[in-house]
Formats: sequence, structure tokens, C-alpha cells
Amino acid sequence: MTSNNPSLDLTMHREIALSKALVWKAWTTPELLIKWFCPAPWHVEACDIDLRPGGLFRTVFAGPDGQRMENLGCYLSVKHEQELIFTDALGSDFRPSGTSFSTVILRLSEHAGVTHYDVRVLHKNEEDRIQHEEMGFESGWNQCLDQLIQVMS
Repeated sequence: MTSNNPSLDLTMHREIALSKALVWKAWTTPELLIKWFCPAPWHVEACDIDLRPGGLFRTVFAGPDGQRMENLGCYLSVKHEQELIFTDALGSDFRPSGTSFSTVILRLSEHAGVTHYDVRVLHKNEEDRIQHEEMGFESGWNQCLDQLIQVMS
């Protein structure tokens, strides 16, 4: 795995009082993911998960004013309760999507009953990283994690 490149990557680390098994379940169960994956007042109205390398990861976000945003991606790595890597550069079965904004690396580890939640979002260029940061990466990803904790507590 490449090392962190601050000009292209955004990162987040938190320690949370949920087991990594519960965090994994929240990330890999569509009925749970739709309850937390998008910062309120937006919400996820649809989710498809084919949990395998090459499998589809699809969400549809809905905004408070009727906006819709479909997100299509592909899992690159699935390591049970340890790691999810997915990208929008590829669709199902590693088919090129023609568009690319980011690749997400989620890593989970657990020590003394505390889950270490690490996210790294890789962007293809500095402009995309800046755009994502200005869209509210830090506040949005933290709000989503807070929502995940609330759903799974």
C-alpha cells in the first residue's frame, strides 16, 4: 500500500467504544448502512453491497430539497473485520467506470475493547482532494461515524 501523501489524501482516525465486529456489520449490511452513511439532513435511500473483491458498492444519497446522487464503486479488498477498500474508478467486476474521484481505505483494529477506526481517502489529483476537503470531509466523515455509533449502540 502506498504511503500517505498529504497533497492527495485525506485521513481520519478515531477511537470508539464499539467492537470492530459491530462497526464491520454497520459497514457491510445495507439495512444498517442506509441509517448512518450520509451526513444528515441528507440520507441514503438505496444501497447495494456485493461484499467481495470486484463486488459492487452502490449508494444513492437523497438531499432535503429532492437532490439525488448515485455513487457506484467496486470493492478492491475485503478482509473480514479488518479492512475495506473501495473505489469509484471501477464498477462491478473491476470494469472501468470512466470516472474517478477517490479510493477509500477503511481499517479497523481493536485493543482493550476500543476500536481504532482509520480512514484514508486517496484522490487522483490535488484539486479533487481540495474539493473533497472543502465539501466537509472532516465534519462529514465524523458526523457519519457519530451516526454509526448511535445506530449500533
